[in-house]
Amino acid sequence: MGIFSRFSDIVNANINAVLEKAEDPEKIIRLMIQEMEDTLVEIRSAAARCIADSKENRRHIEFIEREIAEWDRRAELALRREREDLARAALSEKQSLTEQITKLQHEGEILDAQLEKFNADITQLQSKLSDAKVRQRSILLRHKTATSQLAARKHIHNDRIDEMLYRFENAERRIDRVESETEARAMGHNRTLADEIAGLEDNDLVEAELEKLKSKMSGPDRNAAKESKDV
Repeated sequence: MGIFSRFSDIVNANINAVLEKAEDPEKIIRLMIQEMEDTLVEIRSAAARCIADSKENRRHIEFIEREIAEWDRRAELALRREREDLARAALSEKQSLTEQITKLQHEGEILDAQLEKFNADITQLQSKLSDAKVRQRSILLRHKTATSQLAARKHIHNDRIDEMLYRFENAERRIDRVESETEARAMGHNRTLADEIAGLEDNDLVEAELEKLKSKMSGPDRNAAKESKDV
């Protein structure tokens, strides 16, 4: 594939369309950037050769122009010496050199046009290359993000993790049952401050009733002892 056909393919390529069809966008855009850079180097090299040819062309034209001026001077000298034959020959050389200049000037115009095209091609390709490099950074970032998300989702949906979570849930349920049983056993045993004070009041009532009962039971014995003493 020649330099210009490759350049045409690159310039006419829609990067978005190429990436949408690619199985590995990161690899494709890396190859595109490499191709663009290689093509850019070749175009710059061709442009450098064209510039060198253009300079050589201008030097050749300047040399021939000096030769034309010299043959013109010789023709005038021959005429002054009444040597029309020599003047005619000198003018013939001048005409031949003039024709060469016309040809060289045409070649120079072609070289100048080619340089303009090289300049436009380099500008256009450089723009494509810059765009591709920007997209490459974006694609690399998106690829890393997607890879991290994929790895995270793989861990989230991993059967081993699901099994571990299931075990944790079972352990929590067992702990809940033990705590429930403990709370149930403690029901009815926890007394409030009001209950404790009410208990004290009940104790006082019981003690009072006990003393009353003792007094009642000991009453007849006291009376019998008193009567025995009086006799």
